[in-house]
This record gives sequence, structure tokens and C-alpha cells, in this order.
Amino acid sequence: MTTNEILRHVDHTLLAPTATWEQIRQVCDDGVEYVCASVCIPACYVADAVQYLEGRTPVCTVIGFPNGYDTTASKVFQAQDALKNGAKEIDMVINLGWLKDGHFDKILKEIREVKNVCGNHVLKVIVETCLLTEEEKRKMCDVVTESGADFIKTSTGFSTSGATFQDVGLFCRHVGPGVKVKAAGGITTLQDAELFLRLGASRLGTSRVVKIVKETGAWTNN
Repeated sequence: MTTNEILRHVDHTLLAPTATWEQIRQVCDDGVEYVCASVCIPACYVADAVQYLEGRTPVCTVIGFPNGYDTTASKVFQAQDALKNGAKEIDMVINLGWLKDGHFDKILKEIREVKNVCGNHVLKVIVETCLLTEEEKRKMCDVVTESGADFIKTSTGFSTSGATFQDVGLFCRHVGPGVKVKAAGGITTLQDAELFLRLGASRLGTSRVVKIVKETGAWTNN
């Protein structure tokens, strides 16, 4: 798998709370230059990034991030606002407290409401695998499949750990038809990025891969 092929699956990400517009603009420039799948940035920068990019790269943002305990109405509003500002993809965090209480029906309803707002726009559902049991991970594969969301995503990158090969493999075995897998958090080498893709992930949420490519020059513009 070439570096270019890996980059086409990357959501080039900057979600640090201290992110400045200058840094976001650099992420946008890199997303275009290295032909990434999208740039994933804070919601407050979506409108500016969309105007700056002029359609050259899709803009992704996060809602209910990073803890997931916003109300459903808040998440729906956040999604509506992001889409109005030009976002093409939404990554939402589930309510982990509901999951621990076994309220999978509430989680399903919430995801469906956000997906209803998203329509044909891509919705990725972050389940924060490092905080889940194996049984909970499998159950969330069922819930996300039933919800109509486009992706199940491993991690925010803001909790105790990020994506693992085992979790990506589990998701790929248990999600239903049409649901893709996004690995995110802690992807720090091209070798790991390639292995996540070979295991079945369709997207990678990472800031480090583009940095590595820039540092090593392991990329060709074709």
C-alpha cells in the first residue's frame, strides 16, 4: 500500500482546545496538498475553513465532543449548525453513561435523530472503545448498524487510549452491511496506519500521519 493510498483514507485532524486559526489553516493546506479524505476540525472554525478551502477538501467536525453527555437536543443543534456552516461530515460521541446503564434504546434514538439531520452527509459514531467491555463493543456494532449511521469510530483521542488493532478487527467482524470503521487516536506511524486499513478500517483519524509524510517526504503528487 503506497503512502498516497494511506493518505486518501486520512481525516487530517486538529481538535486541540488551543487550536488557532493559523493552525487550522495549515491543516487545511496540508489536507489539500496530501489529498486527505477530509480535515477534521473544531466546529467554531468550520465556516472559515469551508470558505478558505473552496471545496478542495471536505470539512469534518465533531459534536458532543469529547465526553458525549450533551443532551440529544444539543447534539442535534450542533449537527444542524455545523452543516449550515458547510461541514460535509459529522463525528458524534455517544452518551457513555447511557451505555453503562444499558440504555441502548436511548443511544439508538439519539444517533437516529442526528443522522436524520445529517441526511446524505456522513455521520461517524464515536464509541470510545478504551472505556468499553468486549460485550459493549459488540452491542454498539449492532446499535450503530441499526441506526443508519455511516461509520463506527473507535475513539476521541482524548480518553485513556486510542484505536487498537483488536478493536478494529472486532468492529469489522460485527458491524452490518454498509457500516464502515474509522480508527482514531494514537495512530503515530505509517506502518500502523497501513495495518489498520488492511484490517478493514476505511478511515483514519490522525494528525501524525501527515506530519510524518512531510518530515520524510514519503509522498508523490499523483
